[in-house]
Amino acid sequence: MSYRKRMFLLMLLDSLTVSLAIFVASWIVYPGMQVWSTQTVIISTISLLVFHHLYAFLYKLYHKVWAYASVNELFAIVQAITLSVVSTGIIQYFINGFSIYRRALLVTYLLYLLLIGGTRFTWRIVRDRFLVRQKDQKRTLIVGAGAAGAMIARQLKNEHHNTDLCPVAFVDDDVTKHRMQLYDIPVIGGTDNILEVVEAEAIDHIVIAIPSLKNGDLKNIINQCNKADAKVQILPKIEDIATGRVSVNALRNVDVEDVLGRPPVTLDIHKISEYVTDQTVMVTGAGGSIGSEICRQLMRFTPDRLILVGHGEFSIYSIDMELRNTFQTKDVEIIPIIGDVQDRKRMFSIMETYQPTIVYHAAAHKHVPLMEHNPHEAIKNNVIGTRNVAEAADTFGIGTFVLVSTDKAVNPTNVMGATKRVAEMVVQDLASRSKTKFVAVRFGNVLGSRGSVIPLFKKQIEAGGPITVTHPNMTRYFMTIPEASRLVIQAGTLAKGGEIFVLDMGEPVKIVDLAKNLIKLSGFSTKDIPIEFSGIRPGEKMYEELLGEDEILPGEVYEKIYVGRTKEVHTERLLALIEQFPKYSNEELKDELMGIVFGEREVEAVT
Repeated sequence: MSYRKRMFLLMLLDSLTVSLAIFVASWIVYPGMQVWSTQTVIISTISLLVFHHLYAFLYKLYHKVWAYASVNELFAIVQAITLSVVSTGIIQYFINGFSIYRRALLVTYLLYLLLIGGTRFTWRIVRDRFLVRQKDQKRTLIVGAGAAGAMIARQLKNEHHNTDLCPVAFVDDDVTKHRMQLYDIPVIGGTDNILEVVEAEAIDHIVIAIPSLKNGDLKNIINQCNKADAKVQILPKIEDIATGRVSVNALRNVDVEDVLGRPPVTLDIHKISEYVTDQTVMVTGAGGSIGSEICRQLMRFTPDRLILVGHGEFSIYSIDMELRNTFQTKDVEIIPIIGDVQDRKRMFSIMETYQPTIVYHAAAHKHVPLMEHNPHEAIKNNVIGTRNVAEAADTFGIGTFVLVSTDKAVNPTNVMGATKRVAEMVVQDLASRSKTKFVAVRFGNVLGSRGSVIPLFKKQIEAGGPITVTHPNMTRYFMTIPEASRLVIQAGTLAKGGEIFVLDMGEPVKIVDLAKNLIKLSGFSTKDIPIEFSGIRPGEKMYEELLGEDEILPGEVYEKIYVGRTKEVHTERLLALIEQFPKYSNEELKDELMGIVFGEREVEAVT
């Protein structure tokens, strides 16, 4: 229907409604018309019609989409009708000898309000009862009947969103809300009743709308949801409540990170700001998963210059453009540099040119099976590359050098872990005789990194399965990329020189459980996507450790950060390996690596 036709029909409907209201009121109040004269009725009707259309245009009653009418539209109707009746009363006062037929106007007002409001909200009722509730809509359970849940319910019911979700019930652990209703949607239990509610109400979709949930509580709710045969989505950010950005469009699928149950990291912002702000900071491996996230975190503290060093052209280009587009600040000079840590002259040249205050060395080969077949490359990148960057830092008097290490460096059974342990030994050796503070930060697997199992599992699910897991009892420590990067930066502020900082990774997770969770979160079951066990690969351990058996932790030096120090590195044997490693065969090189790692003296933990 065209705009003009719609406007004409609405004005005609309103005119008939106003006329009906005033004539019915006159008949009810003054049935004999002795006082309420015909002339007065006619003049009052004309006045009311004129004022109604005037205020209807003023409050845009002819421009609203009444199929989505809400409280705001109702308030506009009440204002327009009230002003129309008051204005008509004023006209009566002057034409009727300074008197007003108050009872007749009051009844007119009530009928007028009922009829105008009724005709408008009929569109809303028709839409809600007959148009929106179609069979192909997904019956939706909202977990959380608070501010976020109410806003999501309102949008799903009232707003013109392109969604097929139809809210039918809430669950909330606040018992005072039970048996209550929000937007005509009942609150019918707590989170412990999710499975029963899903079955009783034939729920197809679950929305978790409690952004303030702690990770442990969120994990419990997600586990409850996973028992039900329904898709699960979540509203992610608590700050969305304050900014009013809670929206159906903000809903996202539940990620594996949500079910880890890890509490958020609290950083010493003041100390990091003192450490990073207005400094020149260099990150090697800046295009990798950890290196790029370290760069993102550093940008929040406004260093003077951020030097992005990496071997891969596209990865450095990508992080460079991302930082410029995301932060759009002229306060930080971003300098992308293509350079291989194995190129000693290049590393010394970069260090001499830019004189960074802090260096985060994240460049490394990390893939365990690949490094088993390529031990020489592992040594060139992980050991010699670390030595090149570290000695350049020492030569030019850099303040702090932070080596990003791994839990696989503890009692290593593989080449990758052994080379990372030797890299730790390189920086510890320099720490004993340098003014630069050399430290290593050790943590476990990072969710979502290029070498983690999550991207592999997702690809296998997209391909229809199966998911391949090496062993049913294989366990690993997991941490998110942002969390690991923040703790690496925090550990750098604690450096005194020579420490190996160990990040608290929480409880180890079975890989097979991770696979099952990912299958469920993707909307499948293990019948749809089976899990197959492929056997432990060369160099893999059944479980990982964060510190050796003899490293006793007396306590945290900071929340989630522990520290241990190893004594007396076998410098001569280490240097001999670096000089002579090209002469060794693969097996000889592995033996020599393990000899250096396990020939070192016992480890003593210190604070």
